[in-house]
Amino acid sequence: MKEEINDDRVLLEKLKSGNIACFELLYSKYSGKLYNYVLSLSKGDFYLAEEIVQNVFVKIWEIRQHINTEGSFNSFVYTVGRNMFLNVVKSRLQEHLYHDYVVDHEAVLDNSVEKEIEYKMLEEQINRLIEQLPPARRNIYVLSRVKNLPNKEIAALLDISENTVESQLNKATQFMRKNLLPYYSVLVLGLFKLL
Repeated sequence: MKEEINDDRVLLEKLKSGNIACFELLYSKYSGKLYNYVLSLSKGDFYLAEEIVQNVFVKIWEIRQHINTEGSFNSFVYTVGRNMFLNVVKSRLQEHLYHDYVVDHEAVLDNSVEKEIEYKMLEEQINRLIEQLPPARRNIYVLSRVKNLPNKEIAALLDISENTVESQLNKATQFMRKNLLPYYSVLVLGLFKLL
């Protein structure tokens, strides 16, 4: 293991100066592992796993001069991949919440201009609320609501108890509902004033 870390450090030092051969070696060494990791996170979404692997290595190339050669490159690759995956999940959550909202309030949202205004306002509110959740709770909420993972799988994936998942999920859901309900009523009143 120590030898592997030292090999990575040598490759990363050369990568910093733009050595494409070292980049290709790192890609060959880690892309398959990262693909399998993202595939497991995404519950078998091959296209998403492939896209994230490509984006991770594009990002690595772009920031190559700033990569810490002392740390574990393996951990770095997995962290960047997980963060990109969570960003996709967050985006899908926003779309899901917006879709549900539009379905629930379709009568009010006849005009496409109103829909666009509402979407922007709702999107901003959802972003603010998701960011306010503590990181662990946010992660559990996204995995449950967007990826539809059962509590048991979330617990296994995050190496926590099912009770913890359930408790955190309940708190996150209550927080989102509590903070979105007043927003809905204000938005609906605002749209009636525009009519």
